[in-house]
Amino acid sequence: MSANARDAVVIGAGHNGLIAAAYLAKAGRRVVVVERRNVVGGLLADHEVAQGAKVPAIFHSIDRFAAMVMNDLDLERHGLTVIRPDVRAFAPDGNGGGVTLWGDVRRTAEGVRRRSPEDADSYARLDRQIRSLSSFLAHIHATTPPDIRSPSPADALAGLKLARLFRRMGRKAGRELLRVLPMPVADLVGDAVKGDTLRAAVAHRGVRFTAMAPRIAGTGAVLLADSAESRGGAAGGVAFARGGPSALAESLAAAARSFGAEIRTDAEVASVLAGDGRVTGVALRSGEEVRAPTVVSSADPKRTLLDLLDPEEVGPTTVWRARNIRATGCVAKVNLVLGGVPRFAGATTEELKGRIVIAPTVDYLERGADAAKYRRISAAPYLEAVIPSLTDPTIAPEGTHVMSVVAQWAPYRLRDGDWTTERDSLGDLVLKTLEHHAPGFQDLVVAREVLTPVDLEREFGVTEGHLLHGEPGLDQWFAWRPLLGLARYRMPIAGLYSCGSGSHPGGNVTGLPGRNAAREVLADLRKRGR
Repeated sequence: MSANARDAVVIGAGHNGLIAAAYLAKAGRRVVVVERRNVVGGLLADHEVAQGAKVPAIFHSIDRFAAMVMNDLDLERHGLTVIRPDVRAFAPDGNGGGVTLWGDVRRTAEGVRRRSPEDADSYARLDRQIRSLSSFLAHIHATTPPDIRSPSPADALAGLKLARLFRRMGRKAGRELLRVLPMPVADLVGDAVKGDTLRAAVAHRGVRFTAMAPRIAGTGAVLLADSAESRGGAAGGVAFARGGPSALAESLAAAARSFGAEIRTDAEVASVLAGDGRVTGVALRSGEEVRAPTVVSSADPKRTLLDLLDPEEVGPTTVWRARNIRATGCVAKVNLVLGGVPRFAGATTEELKGRIVIAPTVDYLERGADAAKYRRISAAPYLEAVIPSLTDPTIAPEGTHVMSVVAQWAPYRLRDGDWTTERDSLGDLVLKTLEHHAPGFQDLVVAREVLTPVDLEREFGVTEGHLLHGEPGLDQWFAWRPLLGLARYRMPIAGLYSCGSGSHPGGNVTGLPGRNAAREVLADLRKRGR
């Protein structure tokens, strides 16, 4: 490929960047991906915390990964094997018991019935409600938001299609959707079930990876969005890539290369080159310039608009708006190697093969978010942990296990102290919290790694450590993600596009921002006769 022969440069080899590159290359476009790290995958990385033990560095479940992307890129042929355990989540109640959510709704209801016969029936109704409403959101996620300021005929047709789908839901379901979208997730779940632990076991997905509390408006929509791709209903989904999340990244890279894309690692972008209101390529930290008439950025929108572009090209209004995108990280990561399987009170080993949710009540979640609001680490953190080696023994040496723990309510900016001094205390707090629910847990720990929001920003390039590239609240959703006027993947400079999780429909590992952005890039290239 000659230096002047490229049609597009993709910034970042995270999953969305690789997906965008694969779709573009599959359509016959000449694409190069430039990645600052020495491996592909971004937030799908693995960390070898101890010799031979690979722990998911950030995201541990790929249950939301879009089936259409998997099929379009034939990822199974490129080495991807997905493991889907029957259990979805175990949530200890702190009193020696807990609630187990299974993929089988009836099995979950049978377990709930022993605690509350009324909740057993209510849970099944809640599951049906979430599945019904989230199915409509799945259609929205696959579309490009309309240009609200200047809608085109294509926007009108897309709107008519969504209107038909909305009508097909029925009048009752349609009203319910409009009622639920702005609701706090605490109210959505609290209206349906009464048990504190069951409520929290479902509701936590409405605030996961965010800085929002469960009683904030719009968190009900976050729960529905989480169910839209996973199709997991009230229980949510769990899925592991055999070999760790990096195996998904490697399969995406293999697919992109099979279509002709070039992937360059250790190639950090210093700036996006532009002139006369149009991009011309990117400049690397090494001094090299990679020229192309199209640039697709999988970096978060703040980094793209504020760090990679000349402010004069962006304009003062857009710069001001970009600075106000809500993207304050509130999540840390603790990766552990264990000398055995921990014993959680109230759970069998089989019940530990999905998510382990430490959030006994909705009030527990609310208090944790309140501490973070004042820039303090919650003394009672909300944890979501998995032990992927229970279903995939290839990632840990025989006789050991790995545990991936997402620790929430750990704000990027601390009121007292900083993360250089608080890192170890956070790790100790997480182990102490797990010990409370699994006596003897701390004795099993062979090795640990603590990644603070500052570490996440430094290593993975996500502004303020926000793993979703921006809060998924209703003010940053659909036509407002990341900003009104920029939701169609087109940035304010011609030829520049966004394809990361800061774009519609957001999410963690869905792949839809990359797929949707590639569709818009190809449409524009066809219009220009390229």
